[in-house]
Amino acid sequence: MRAPDTKAIPKPSEFREILEKPTPRERLAPPNGADFWVFGYGSLMWHPGFPHLEVRQSLLHGYHRRFCVFSHRYRGTPEQPGLVLGLDRGGCCHGMVFRVPAAEREVVLDYLWEREMVTGVYIPRWLTCRTPHGPVSAAGFVVDPGHRQYARLTPEETAELIVQGVGQRGPCSEYLVNTNHHLEALGIHDRHLRHLIALVDRRCAESRGGR
Repeated sequence: MRAPDTKAIPKPSEFREILEKPTPRERLAPPNGADFWVFGYGSLMWHPGFPHLEVRQSLLHGYHRRFCVFSHRYRGTPEQPGLVLGLDRGGCCHGMVFRVPAAEREVVLDYLWEREMVTGVYIPRWLTCRTPHGPVSAAGFVVDPGHRQYARLTPEETAELIVQGVGQRGPCSEYLVNTNHHLEALGIHDRHLRHLIALVDRRCAESRGGR
């Protein structure tokens, strides 16, 4: 497996600048006095961390789940970045939607902003999600392809960064495997993640064989 194209990876100084000067984003504004929905496609599905009244499985068209965000803190460092999931354009994505009570509106929005918008790599949007009980409009965070944290990598390059990335929350490879495990437990089968796991396992085996 060849090493990732280093020209596509921001330099350590650029990673630090991204953290120090996050891209400003306009905050979402749910309807006053009404409950609203939040779409989760990764860790939000099994660890939402905010109060909610209802959960439904959902399908979002026009975006897919992908390891397309450079991680220089939680799953990597500025010198050896890892990757985390983003909601990227094209295809579709199976996930969950959570109904948030109107009374918790500001608390939940503050929490989501702190969790998702540290650097501004995501764009907050209202997304139309299909559910077993009809479509809902849900708050979601899609990746900004113009942001310097956005990763334009092949599957092989993606696997290479997943193998190397280790950050404050542990190895990036652990994040990949745990994500797939949780999705499978929810009945969501993501063939792209399975393919990545196979590439990562092969890369690790090659590294062990070369010692």
